[in-house]
Amino acid sequence: MAADDISGRFRRHATDWDLYEQAKNYALDYMRTVCDRPVSPAPAALAGLEAFREPLPDGPSDPHDIIATLHRHGSPATVAQTGGRYFGFVNGGVIPAALAAKWLSDAWDQNAALHVMSPVASVLEEVCEAWLVDLLGLPAGTAAGFVGGTSNASLCGLAAGRDHLLRRQGWDAGAAGLFGAPALRVVLGEGAHSTVYKALGILGLGRERIIKVPADDQGRMRADRLPPLDDATLLILQAGHVQTGAFDPFAAICPRAREAGAWVHIDGAFGLWAAASPALRALTAGIEQGDSWSADAHKTLNAPYDGGIVLCRHRDALVQAMSMTGSYIVYSDHRDGMLYTADMSRRARAVELWAALKALGRAGAGQLVDDLCAKARYFAAGLRQAGFRILNDVCFNQVLAACGDPAATQKTLANVQQSGECWCGPSEWQGETVIRISVCSYRTTLADIDRSIAVFVKAREAAK
Repeated sequence: MAADDISGRFRRHATDWDLYEQAKNYALDYMRTVCDRPVSPAPAALAGLEAFREPLPDGPSDPHDIIATLHRHGSPATVAQTGGRYFGFVNGGVIPAALAAKWLSDAWDQNAALHVMSPVASVLEEVCEAWLVDLLGLPAGTAAGFVGGTSNASLCGLAAGRDHLLRRQGWDAGAAGLFGAPALRVVLGEGAHSTVYKALGILGLGRERIIKVPADDQGRMRADRLPPLDDATLLILQAGHVQTGAFDPFAAICPRAREAGAWVHIDGAFGLWAAASPALRALTAGIEQGDSWSADAHKTLNAPYDGGIVLCRHRDALVQAMSMTGSYIVYSDHRDGMLYTADMSRRARAVELWAALKALGRAGAGQLVDDLCAKARYFAAGLRQAGFRILNDVCFNQVLAACGDPAATQKTLANVQQSGECWCGPSEWQGETVIRISVCSYRTTLADIDRSIAVFVKAREAAK
């Protein structure tokens, strides 16, 4: 087939509205049934994925058949994390306005690198930045970059901190690299998330040259064991321990860091949103004294996935660490989003974030956080009453549960996962095998939790 014939084929289908109606109807079917679907795919659904394993077709395929294949074999093999009984990996649900906005923005297919590429993406990023700074109580003028997730956000924030600290010592890391650069000290807590270590390795700061501060029994950094800090120190704190949900004592640590001239990065993937709740804001007291922060809108805020955020008090430091030049790059007097992230070409993530924040408002965001945390406490209380041990103080949305011994816990969890009724993940806490429960979806009801507790009890009985 000639190239112009292929082009004509795609042009025809680009205006084939039946194709988009077909996709819309499949999506609506999925959303209507997701709460009744098995939370984890059944064996038959997983076997159906073999339909995708085929040689690359020699010629074009019919678009209607493509979408039908995705729904027939793909939809049953999804994890129903947008329902109410998925409690794994701190994965949030997705509120309707944000998902609908994502549908529309996917049709726009905007490149959010520059204002000239997408004025609407530029303006919505600017608005979201201002709203986030206000909602989280961060310093006026704090910059925001919109990335895929906290792994990338931490990388950006720590890169800004590294370069800022070296620049104060007369070293330009962007120009001269790190060979021969003045030494920096990296200080973090024993409970720091693995993505932080990943970022440090990528940035050339090393995963083995860091100073680890002992943590208490909930994973919080012990302020009384903090080493001396100076203006060559990168201090990494945590808002929301990935196991227990605990928060480092920012109010006790951050003033010491600021006095010493250290750079403070706060990893707040799901916990930074506690600042949006008047009832829980005390957990984040002192975060406003940080220099950079990372968070995920797709966790606690329940925006669609791929919604990470880096925030930085020092706008110039973030821009200097992230910016690039080229004769073809058209910077403007407006917001050019690529100045605040490691990506140049990227989708317009701020569209659905704006929709989520607009739909919730200040009060709604706080109520969402409160509701998730209240339901985590309800879950923990129900499991405790059913004879499970709860190993953490449930201060946020994380619950660690265990049975009588590690083998019983492992078997119970395996039975829970195989049930398809709910899903939680395994972990270890202080040398003990645990079931990690993350209450993150706005769709989770008390009835969902009661149903899940019943599954836990039945799974434990079957494990004996």
